[in-house]
Amino acid sequence: MADPRSGQEGSDFDWLYGGRGGPSDHGGGGSASAPSDPEPTRVMPVLNRPREGPATPPRASEPPRTERAPTAPPRSGPPAAPSERPKPPDKKHRFGWVKLVLLLWLVFLVAVPLWAWSKITKVDAEPDGARPADQPGSTYLLVGSDSREDLSAEERQELGTGRAEGRRTDTIMLLHTGSGPNLLLSIPRDSIVDIPGVGSDQKINAAYAFGGPELLVQTLEEETGIRIDSYVEIGLSGFVSVIDAVGGIEICPDEAIDDPLAALDIPKGCQEADGKTALGYARTRKTSALGDIDRARRQREVVSAVGGEAVSPWSVLNPIRYFRLSSASADALAVGEDTGPIDTAKFALAMTRVDGENGLTCSVPIVDLRVTWDRERALQLFGLIQEDRTSDIPDDLCRPSGLAGQ
Repeated sequence: MADPRSGQEGSDFDWLYGGRGGPSDHGGGGSASAPSDPEPTRVMPVLNRPREGPATPPRASEPPRTERAPTAPPRSGPPAAPSERPKPPDKKHRFGWVKLVLLLWLVFLVAVPLWAWSKITKVDAEPDGARPADQPGSTYLLVGSDSREDLSAEERQELGTGRAEGRRTDTIMLLHTGSGPNLLLSIPRDSIVDIPGVGSDQKINAAYAFGGPELLVQTLEEETGIRIDSYVEIGLSGFVSVIDAVGGIEICPDEAIDDPLAALDIPKGCQEADGKTALGYARTRKTSALGDIDRARRQREVVSAVGGEAVSPWSVLNPIRYFRLSSASADALAVGEDTGPIDTAKFALAMTRVDGENGLTCSVPIVDLRVTWDRERALQLFGLIQEDRTSDIPDDLCRPSGLAGQ
């Protein structure tokens, strides 16, 4: 059989492949002339059917296609800055934090005393009538009240204060500050004086009981000729609180003291004392041969020790101690209505400079243990204070006991 794709004429398959030659009919015998082309094969349209089997591999010239997630439309505005690693804070940033902390600390140091000042009790201590003229320097009257009114029964028993009624002064001191050394002068509470409106030959602490701060100030001004510029009072419980707030003080008794009435039992020598012990140490007087004279000396020792602890750097650097001291002082103190916060601050600072080389501590000159004033020596001492000449006070006028030669 001839190959249908050979293209030879007379092939039996020319009619199928569109050849020119073909049979004239189906019967046999051929004709010399070629018939017309048969009907061409129809091209059927190809439908888009899903392909079965493996997908046709992509052409070598085209990279393989990958599926892409739909992209968001571009944002309007400036292009985002390239991401960078966070830099550590520079020195200026750290210095800013330091300044903020220091500012807050300064605000704390100022705000706490102002808050405490608003809580301090104000009393009328300025007497009526004639008073000494203004004098150089400043003189404060410091009074320790032995009133038990603010103490509970348990506190009275613990502190050994007893059940005394009324208001009395357990401590009376004059603090003078000026151009010379500070002077802390004790006025024994049993000193015999004339009390205006009450009578002569009276114990000076009775002036407070009869007329409060006003009469006490008036009595002292008439007896000494010294103008009192400011009044400061502290109670028994407040005295204990302030000492505990500064963490206690150092006391140095010359001998062992055992006084049940003052709730005190301490050995001889320097030692730390809390508020309760310091109060008993300042109040006891029946265990000493000098009685009230030695008592006044111990009171000056305790007061100056409290002042020294109150202005120590630790009282400022320790915020808890700073707040406790301010709060305890506010609860403990009462000041005259004419005594302002600056005067009170000066008083507190001056109390730290009344011992040793920083100041003078003494008692009113007396002639006997009944605390009868030595009028001649006393008037000399008062005159030097009035003139603010504390640097000129000789030793024989400023004695710890007030007695000449002691």
